[in-house]
Amino acid sequence: MSALPKKKRKLRSEFTAPAPLRLLAATVLLSGAAPAVAQTKTPATATAPAKAPAKGAPQLGKASLKEVLAALTPEEKVQLVVGMGFYPAGFPPGMLPAGNPGDDKIPEKVPGAAGRSHAVPRLGIPLLTLSDGPAGVRIDAIRGKDSTKTYYATAFPVATLLASSWDTALVHKVGVAFGSEVRDFGIDVLLAPGMNIHRNPLGGRNFEYYSEDPVVAGHMAAAFVNGIESNGVGTSIKHFAVNNQEFNRMQLNSHVSERALREIYLRGFQIAVKTSQPWTVMSSYNKVNGTYTSESHDLLTTLLRQEWGFKGLVMTDWYGGHDAVAQLKAGNDLLMPGVYTQTQAILGALKSGALTPAQLDANVTRVLELVLKSPTFKGHKYTSQPALKADAAVARQAAAESMVLLRNEAGALPLAAGRKVALFGNASYNLIAGGTGSGDVNRAYTVSLAQGLASAGYTADARLSQGYAQHLRNEKAKLPKTRGLLDPAPVIPEMAAEALGLAQTAQAADVAVVTLGRSAGEGGDRQETDDFTLTAAEQALLKQVATAFHAQNKKVIVVINTGGVVEMASWRNQVDAILLAWQPGQEGGNAMADVLSGKTNPSGKLATTFPVAYKDVPYSTDYPGKLLDASAGGNSFMGKPSENTYQEGIYVGYRYYSTFKVKPAYEFGYGLSYTTFTYGKLKLSAPTLAGKITASIQVTNSGKVAGKEVAQLYVHAPTGALAKPEIELKAFAKTGLLAPGQSQTLTFTLTAADLASYNTATESWVADAGTYTVRVGASSLAIKEAATFQVPQAVTVEKSRKLLAPQAPITEMSAAAK
Repeated sequence: MSALPKKKRKLRSEFTAPAPLRLLAATVLLSGAAPAVAQTKTPATATAPAKAPAKGAPQLGKASLKEVLAALTPEEKVQLVVGMGFYPAGFPPGMLPAGNPGDDKIPEKVPGAAGRSHAVPRLGIPLLTLSDGPAGVRIDAIRGKDSTKTYYATAFPVATLLASSWDTALVHKVGVAFGSEVRDFGIDVLLAPGMNIHRNPLGGRNFEYYSEDPVVAGHMAAAFVNGIESNGVGTSIKHFAVNNQEFNRMQLNSHVSERALREIYLRGFQIAVKTSQPWTVMSSYNKVNGTYTSESHDLLTTLLRQEWGFKGLVMTDWYGGHDAVAQLKAGNDLLMPGVYTQTQAILGALKSGALTPAQLDANVTRVLELVLKSPTFKGHKYTSQPALKADAAVARQAAAESMVLLRNEAGALPLAAGRKVALFGNASYNLIAGGTGSGDVNRAYTVSLAQGLASAGYTADARLSQGYAQHLRNEKAKLPKTRGLLDPAPVIPEMAAEALGLAQTAQAADVAVVTLGRSAGEGGDRQETDDFTLTAAEQALLKQVATAFHAQNKKVIVVINTGGVVEMASWRNQVDAILLAWQPGQEGGNAMADVLSGKTNPSGKLATTFPVAYKDVPYSTDYPGKLLDASAGGNSFMGKPSENTYQEGIYVGYRYYSTFKVKPAYEFGYGLSYTTFTYGKLKLSAPTLAGKITASIQVTNSGKVAGKEVAQLYVHAPTGALAKPEIELKAFAKTGLLAPGQSQTLTFTLTAADLASYNTATESWVADAGTYTVRVGASSLAIKEAATFQVPQAVTVEKSRKLLAPQAPITEMSAAAK
């Protein structure tokens, strides 16, 4: 959904605020200016309701689509492709661009939902309800002025944490639970999952996205979509495509090579489309190589529909794009949330011939096909009472099984039962369950780490807990009483170490646990200083706690409660263990306690690389982009003309670190366990690829406690016509819960399509001839076994055509020059 450029982002602690406004901060479109759309003056009566139907008008679902199309007036067809506008509670009339006259008077079926499509009752076409978000259903907690009843949804773990499970079955289970809440609230389409690539650790919405790798992102998204849609409701995979930053993205032009587009930024979407066929796809705000994605026929029709075989509907992001007619021609079927000027422009284009009736009919047909699948059309009786208790249990399990143990010196974890714990850090008492913006959730409660440890039988240092409680009360009292949905979560400063009585606390407690929190969200990107890196207060806290507790021969545990990557190399040796909890949803405190206590053996692995320093990220100083004209007009919502260039090409994340021999702090795929695993010999089904080849390997729990292991299959390809990364992930699998001594054989299948790279010169996917090395391991660096096979001659897997080509050549990073 839409975003605002934000001020510098710092460490944040979540707080309980009054119900936030549904979308934009109060500064959005204060001028009342509408997004720029092509406008043609039409008579004032152009959108008036059609005359009463003749007796026996065809009804959707009973008559054919052809008959329904024939019965629709041009005005009704235009209504069906333009949403009903956006009227969030708390916004004065006229603040946001207006939908069609009268639409704001139609009561919302689900207050707080993101948008609606138009109904045509005379033909049996109901309106549909669309709702955020990626970590839980976003609705208003209170409906109208009735505060006697509150409506809550489950806050599930964020996407980055779910991807760290490397467990598609678990993500599918989350999707099933999540989708049941979508259905129970009477919503037709969930605007999720987000699946853009973690190109840079400062991406403001990285928490909504899965991974730096398209194979992980694609399969996680497909599992989530299939789980959601098993409930008979729809999803909208987003933001298609190259939405890897928040910076001025409504006017940002991203220059990307065709190969990088195909192999990195579109590949995950391709996997998700072909594996799950989501009901809808949401185009992004930005331009790619000079064209708005929502206006790109190459992207939305030639590639998505013709090459990939997508069968569903494409909608815009909220207020996205510039030219409504161009959007429809490109294959964007539903313009959201809908603006009256778009209706006028489309009607004018129909009259002038700039838009053909056949094109509009194609768009309308896809809208009607979506309606036919919807629970609203099928008459589902929703309750607005989801199974919150059962879904919270799923959220807790998913969070616990996805957390990543990064450090565990001398068996510091798990914590022995009954320990007295000194809990430091605001986030120990004030969990950051998820990010802000459209990824936020109106949840009934949030379990803090302090609460989770107490429920698990641990005793918190009372004096310290009381001190933090008073500190948080005092600081929250200073915060603004209300904030908009896209306002950054406010910063609550950490207490000074001198106020914590460290010497006394270290003597009284058995172990120290320090929680470091970070929040980010829609509307702005993160900063390197005091966000990617620790603040001075955090550094002092860690150093002084470590000194005090180590002087007593006691352990120091750090829990990282964040939505994005943080720097750890400079301080990790000061502490004994580090648990990366990401943003774990409302049951986060219980899930953290499950892992810290050993009730759940950690089995998560990093789906994104943690660099030693921000400067190690390729072209880090160029992120997120640059203004083209700082003096250009434009309100805070629309931003200003900007551009960025993806000079790293295909060398994103571990592809870069492994190829250019840059050692990360924690590599892609890394994660520890309370047990150990051994790998047997890697076996290939044949020495030569002939259609497909299978690889199998036995994984054995060689430790003392039950656990799960993620095996990752990477391929090192021969260098043919194209330079290749040192390794690329091609498949992964997670074992079941293995008892000590128990083994499981994992099998992977590779085809020429899995091995192919995109050759821009020939516009084709090609698996080069030569020797391929299969590497299976516990991370991108911890390779356990390897084997080779041959591809006798180059295989052209698929021919394409020039699409989304850059306006000018891009000078990309070269592996040959490393």
